[in-house]
Amino acid sequence: MSEACPIVEIRDLKAKAGQVVTVRGWVYGKRAGGKVVFLLVRDGTGLCQCVVEPGTADAFALAQELTQESSLTLTGTVRLDERAPGGAEIAVTSLCALQIAQDYPISRKAHGIEFLMEHRHLWLRSARPTAILRVRHTVIQAVREFFDGRGFHAH
Repeated sequence: MSEACPIVEIRDLKAKAGQVVTVRGWVYGKRAGGKVVFLLVRDGTGLCQCVVEPGTADAFALAQELTQESSLTLTGTVRLDERAPGGAEIAVTSLCALQIAQDYPISRKAHGIEFLMEHRHLWLRSARPTAILRVRHTVIQAVREFFDGRGFHAH
């Protein structure tokens, strides 16, 4: 990738409004609205709506083939949109599938706890466990800072 098209994390998209950027991540969800494919893409920092239109023929055809948890790299222009997750979306100009996932067992519908425990290595990619782990991390970090600040260092 060139410097004219930097690779950015999804959490930083809002600050890149109007710029052409590249994002790497996984398909979290997809819906097609006739002449447009909306990809919900995630990386380790958040979710982003990506809009693929027929004018970008190769990208449009590929977007229709992508499945949940397929890994990809996409390039496009960041647009501010308060309806989109994080307040920004990407108008995709190019799309590259790194791997198209087959038979991903966890969909966006509700699953029973037994099923989720059998597939917990995949369930951790979902929104709820990710949010729980972020809260847990924040609490543990605060406790460590508290004790470190009071001289309770391991020797």
